[in-house]
Amino acid sequence: MRKVIVGAFVSMDGVMQAPGGPEEDPTGGFKYGGWVAPMADTDPVFGEEIGALFGQPYDLLLGRKTYEIFAAHWPYAEGGPDDEIAKQFNRITKYVATRSGDFDTSWVNTVVLGNVDDVAKLKQGDGPPLITQGSTALVHALLAAGLVDEIRVFTFPVLLGKGKRLFDASSQAAAYTLTSSKVSPNGLIAATYVPNGEVQHTTIRGAENPSKAELARREKLKREG
Repeated sequence: MRKVIVGAFVSMDGVMQAPGGPEEDPTGGFKYGGWVAPMADTDPVFGEEIGALFGQPYDLLLGRKTYEIFAAHWPYAEGGPDDEIAKQFNRITKYVATRSGDFDTSWVNTVVLGNVDDVAKLKQGDGPPLITQGSTALVHALLAAGLVDEIRVFTFPVLLGKGKRLFDASSQAAAYTLTSSKVSPNGLIAATYVPNGEVQHTTIRGAENPSKAELARREKLKREG
């Protein structure tokens, strides 16, 4: 059985839109495209953890828009400063989960999937982990369907205020366990989480016998809706 690993670059407020450049995704008037670049090129922890993520056997699992961004860049990047990752991306299989058939799929080793149901079927087979990059809508669908086995989050010390976020209202509630983490001197946090069952919830210690004031507050809250 294959694992689905979500690899996400996020701001402190969870925005993951257009990390690599202003032309990636200006949807909604997003004006901070390229917000990862000032730190990514020099941060030692980022480089180490990205190397670990892509140092294992893997295939890419992408939404259509991110696939198109990658397909317009990586086939032409060999021989440049990112030669190693370009060769990897060009060699491995790229799975594109989309309902749109109106796009160029000529990038070598591209396989088009229909939707998350196809991803669920793909997971049942043999093969290396499926790593997502970007692909916000796809990640939301994977989280909603409970298909994510691991989340690797790179949190950058910036607050963007608006933009597409890693989690939305459709994400399936679940508890997670932190399996590894590193903090760079620059404030970047690289953390890996795996699902750990349902969310546990209870009343905090000492609140089992609410005061009259607390009971009154609860009744007021009910009336206010």
